[in-house]
Amino acid sequence: MTGLVLKNVSKRFGDQQVLDRISLELGERELLVLLGPSGCGKSTLLRLIAGLEETDQGEIMIDNRRVEKLRPRDRNVALVFQNYALYPHMTVEKNLAFPLQVAKIKASEIKTRVHQVAEMLGLGDRLKDRPGQLSGGQRQRVALGRAIIRDPAIFLLDEPLSNLDAELRVRMRQEIVQLQRRLGRPMIHVTHDQTEALTMADRIALLNHGRIEQLGTPEELYTRPASRFVAEFIGTPKINLIDARIESGRLAPIDLVMPPAILSAVAKPGEVIIGIRPEAVKICEDGAHSAIMRAAEYLGDHYVVTLECNGQLLLSSRAPSSPSQSGETVRFSVDPKQVLFFDSVTGARLPRT
Repeated sequence: MTGLVLKNVSKRFGDQQVLDRISLELGERELLVLLGPSGCGKSTLLRLIAGLEETDQGEIMIDNRRVEKLRPRDRNVALVFQNYALYPHMTVEKNLAFPLQVAKIKASEIKTRVHQVAEMLGLGDRLKDRPGQLSGGQRQRVALGRAIIRDPAIFLLDEPLSNLDAELRVRMRQEIVQLQRRLGRPMIHVTHDQTEALTMADRIALLNHGRIEQLGTPEELYTRPASRFVAEFIGTPKINLIDARIESGRLAPIDLVMPPAILSAVAKPGEVIIGIRPEAVKICEDGAHSAIMRAAEYLGDHYVVTLECNGQLLLSSRAPSSPSQSGETVRFSVDPKQVLFFDSVTGARLPRT
């Protein structure tokens, strides 16, 4: 069963094509994260699904029902904004009850559902408080509660954690995932934060200039990026991208020896872009390559080390201790199987057997 289907959805504002033929299907219990840089169309797509903007073309189906021509109130969706959008003069109880009052639900049922949702979200003892008396995390729970209480067909979250501090963001993203699993409803979560996407999503749709650059699981986007853009956007520290040349079974300028089977499967001799994740660059005494250490950043359980090899800078992220002083020579190795190849013109990843 599908909770949401988009077919060739497009949107233009003036001369700007914001979304260009977006198509995807969302499972009825799936959490999809819309990820991408600012201005790529994430929030616009969410607003089109919610009905706050009109599509220029394409179909939107929710629960097997076409909705792109329906008013927002008739689509049975719940939208949670990053600024909470709570009524400051109302108590938590009244904020939660408001959507049901608008829907003319009986007062006795409203009271029951308000208390059920409040207990679910750990707000049972804050029902008489106003939003100004709550912490950022509690206000976000109220915003989520106001969405939950309507029992919508799909939840739409527009960067709901961006106003929270780092520690609270970690806790809230875990709570949102647990809540979505408990409710068993499809959810779309918009963010520009790749850590949020990787830790929360069943699947990620990475947008770039109004198009889906890649749609897949977090692991697929990280290990098998469809393009150079995906490889650069996903991963911390960033992937090492090198303008390389294939010469006699080696990759210049770092002189990396590659098995003939790999090279013959991905590219002919000549120019190519290679991608090497920092964790694939292993500093070791018996490494096949030498480099000069330029910098080391201490991150608690490991160092991120910057190496220079034949004029090319490489990041290594798995050093348990600082290998030497800046300017000294170290040895390192790279697993050829972890090297990614990208077309030097289109940026598309070159598949290999």
